[in-house]
Amino acid sequence: MANKKRNTILFVVLTLGLFLMFFASISLGSVTIPLKDVFASLTGGEAAKSTWEYIIINYRLPKAITAVLVGTGLSMSGLLMQTLFRNPLAGPYVLGLSSGASLGVAFVILGAGFLPSFLSVIALSSYGIVLASTLGSTLVLFLVLVVSQRLRDTMAILIVGLMFGSFTTAIVSVLTYFSTAEQLQKFTFWSMGNLGNLSWTTIVILTFCIGIGLLLSAKSIKPLNALLLGENYAKSMGLNFKQARLVIIFATSILSGAITAFAGPIAFVGLAVPHIAKLTFQTSNHTILFWSTLFFGSIIMLFCDIVSQMPGFDVTLPINAVTSIIGAPVVIWLLVRKRNF
Repeated sequence: MANKKRNTILFVVLTLGLFLMFFASISLGSVTIPLKDVFASLTGGEAAKSTWEYIIINYRLPKAITAVLVGTGLSMSGLLMQTLFRNPLAGPYVLGLSSGASLGVAFVILGAGFLPSFLSVIALSSYGIVLASTLGSTLVLFLVLVVSQRLRDTMAILIVGLMFGSFTTAIVSVLTYFSTAEQLQKFTFWSMGNLGNLSWTTIVILTFCIGIGLLLSAKSIKPLNALLLGENYAKSMGLNFKQARLVIIFATSILSGAITAFAGPIAFVGLAVPHIAKLTFQTSNHTILFWSTLFFGSIIMLFCDIVSQMPGFDVTLPINAVTSIIGAPVVIWLLVRKRNF
């Protein structure tokens, strides 16, 4: 009863924290907009300045929504992978999907010089890069799914995913070796991740993909709880392990693949957030971890977005760097604190 009350209090705090971070993300930046004007713009009213309203609706609101989607998707896929492989170091990109997406983008950006000029312009557009990233991650997903049907050992699938990642990374290295400085700079900027380049149309598409991934994740809660004690125990409980594994892999692929395609590869969040949720709620029950991971992923991603915007400055830091710089010390502190108590 005490745990239930504690969990309720924690979820209330997380809900308030999510709203606070969401509005703070819209309010803070190179131009600080008062919260009352943020509320006015979002509720159909008018901000004190028309430029503020334009910034909110066309730039900061889409960016804040993207941060929530990215945070929830990566943290959930990290939780799925850590439970499936029973490995605390497993993350959303452990199946090689990020490397596949990077390979697709590398072919487009670093190999654009070999294409006719009109095709080069189309390929280097934002939609061309998204399409290339999607095709790359989909190809790796297809290969992983084919291999998973032939392998009984789950750890073997993890190794296969890592091998796919190493293989695609090697090809990207070869492409970068023969690329110009301008091409390398563009590819490097993509690899740093970006939450601010999405239009409302692409946000709708990303929301649809994340929604499907989360529905499949919710369907996997009972199988995930059964897998906590190992594959043999799960099978003895009547779980169709092969089918459950396929659903979990597919959910992770949709979540991490869509995010990489639209926002680029973003580190740390998927690896660390599940640990933060487990340490905070002190449970391994995925019914609780499902929701707590979503809340923590959104809040942390919004906070990192606020930091990357450098309130009061004209510069914007790479979101990939910010997530790792902020997140790693937090996880270390939580682990040390848990050990001390």
